[in-house]
Amino acid sequence: MRKTSEVLRLKHEVGLTNREIARSLGLTHPTVSKYLDHARQAGLTWPLPEDLDEDRLDRLLFPAADNNEGSSRSARPLPDLAQIHKELRRKHVTLQLLWEEYRTEHPDGYSYTQFCEHYKRWKAPLEVTLRQRHIAGEKTFLDWAGKTLSWTNPESGQDHPAFLFVAALGASDYLFAQAFADQQLASWIEAHIHMAEFYDGVTRLWIPDNAKTGVVKPCYYEPQIHDTYQELADHYNTAILPTRTYRARDKAKVENAVLHSERRIMARLRDQSFFSLGAINAAIRQCLTALNARPFQKMAGSRLELYQELDQPVLRPLPSHRYQIGEWKEAKANIDYHVQVDWHNYSVPYQLTQQRIEVRLAARTVELFHKGRRVAAHPRSRAKGGFTTDPAHRPKAHEKHLDWTPGRLIRWAREIGPQCDQAVTHILESKPHPEQGYRSSLGILRLAKGYGHERIEAACRRALAVDAVTYRSIASILKTKLDQQPLPEQEESLPSPVAHHDNIRGEAYYQTQEELQAPDPGS
Repeated sequence: MRKTSEVLRLKHEVGLTNREIARSLGLTHPTVSKYLDHARQAGLTWPLPEDLDEDRLDRLLFPAADNNEGSSRSARPLPDLAQIHKELRRKHVTLQLLWEEYRTEHPDGYSYTQFCEHYKRWKAPLEVTLRQRHIAGEKTFLDWAGKTLSWTNPESGQDHPAFLFVAALGASDYLFAQAFADQQLASWIEAHIHMAEFYDGVTRLWIPDNAKTGVVKPCYYEPQIHDTYQELADHYNTAILPTRTYRARDKAKVENAVLHSERRIMARLRDQSFFSLGAINAAIRQCLTALNARPFQKMAGSRLELYQELDQPVLRPLPSHRYQIGEWKEAKANIDYHVQVDWHNYSVPYQLTQQRIEVRLAARTVELFHKGRRVAAHPRSRAKGGFTTDPAHRPKAHEKHLDWTPGRLIRWAREIGPQCDQAVTHILESKPHPEQGYRSSLGILRLAKGYGHERIEAACRRALAVDAVTYRSIASILKTKLDQQPLPEQEESLPSPVAHHDNIRGEAYYQTQEELQAPDPGS
């Protein structure tokens, strides 16, 4: 009888070396190493289970010998190992549970240790990525393929690369692939959106490589995710868990998916000519459908069947609307509590004056954040130099200030005179931001206290004539006393003084000279 239990005891409990165990038990050193290797492969640890005697231990460690002696023992039904492998991908399903169900159906079946050993031996020939246990609906692995396709612009004849984005669900290995013009952030985000819609749901985790489009700063403990990528994950109610740097096993699933995509998609399209990116993706979709429906070589079913059975029922639902990609910028709130972004000014609460603001620019909206908290949201405007203001962002003093209606300001200007009335009306109509128009008008009205109504009227008349109706222009006219000078059109209408002097020949002289110098028409 083999002294397997004593070998394990001396190794794990006493701590002897293999050679010391061999000398103690009268065995050879390779025999001791073989016993220990078989124990590791069987998943046995010390101490052994109490109900495991030496014969059962030998049968577990040396199944070939057990099979040779099988004729003297009654045959026990083997569990459906492929079905066990599939069931383990369901959430909360364990080998212990599956063994209990097996023994309920076959009371004389294998013990739990032998049950696990049979499954482990069956699983060993599978591919590395399939040996990993992935729970249904838990993970999506994704990356860019290393190789590219290409398409030709029919007008210019220039070739353009097409980069392949590949994703695979952890449990079913169900693949998604699509080509993009580049690997920039916009393409990365769009690829995730299309991937989620292709799967008709989202897993609990997205497992990307440490590509710079998604991971700003790789780190073993706290990788820094790009703000837009993180926002995308929040929108789809999932989390981003980048693979560890220099850990190839972390992304074995997607590496295998990329390999299948390159062999079953890109290789099939290698001799085809494409004249648009859309044509490439149409061909990719056909190949992708065939790849997902292709039966597995070492287990029953296909990627599509496993997806429909395992992943699809437990995927998280898609949000009510598609994610809209936004551009993040930083700006500073000016003293008028507005932030200038893309040549337009958007208001924030006045308490944030002179504070740093994070701005998210989308196609239709502008969102403003302070220390991660959204403080304002406005419709996006393309008016350069314009203002978009939320009345709630103004201080109370400004709110009272804005109680002065345009009619009230025009009425005050009319009391000074018609020219001042026209100037104030012009300012109010030309300013897109009411508050700025009010302040300019009030400044002109206040000038009347120092210069009087008559000079204000003259200054407004000149400003209207030269099309410079602003507070600064009118104040400059008053300061330089241009209001007391004739207007430009009046200067042109005044007769120019004629000087009389003996050296001045006059108009008749020049006419005579011209006539003398002119050629004779009859010559």
